[in-house]
Amino acid sequence: MSMTDPIADFLARIRNGIHARKQTVECPRSNIKVRIAEILRDEGFVQSVSTAEDTKQGMIKLELRYDGRASASGCAITGMRRVSRPGQRAYVPAKDIPKVRNGLGIAIISTSHGVMTDRTAREKGVGGEVLCEVW
Repeated sequence: MSMTDPIADFLARIRNGIHARKQTVECPRSNIKVRIAEILRDEGFVQSVSTAEDTKQGMIKLELRYDGRASASGCAITGMRRVSRPGQRAYVPAKDIPKVRNGLGIAIISTSHGVMTDRTAREKGVGGEVLCEVW
């Protein structure tokens, strides 16, 4: 059976791993998911990202980042939301790129220059499809 929205599945696996207090999350690999995972690592939301080959398409392994707080999850990621869905795509020009939580979160945008954060897209002056928001 084919998957309709693999990026939403990727975000759901991360969210479920956080709620279950897992140290690592694994999911099927694709180039766009690897780039999203690298952005999450670069922005400090996950500890590390690694890929492994298998007989199919490969796997991405994310090591989630927690702090010592006893609050709800204690994870660096407090929320994530898929913005552009297969049924309703969300494209924005460079001047209308949204700020997530007044700059405390990031929006991940697929542009003609590659997948990047909202801050980088604003600096380069490019718009594109808003894939998701993470805070």
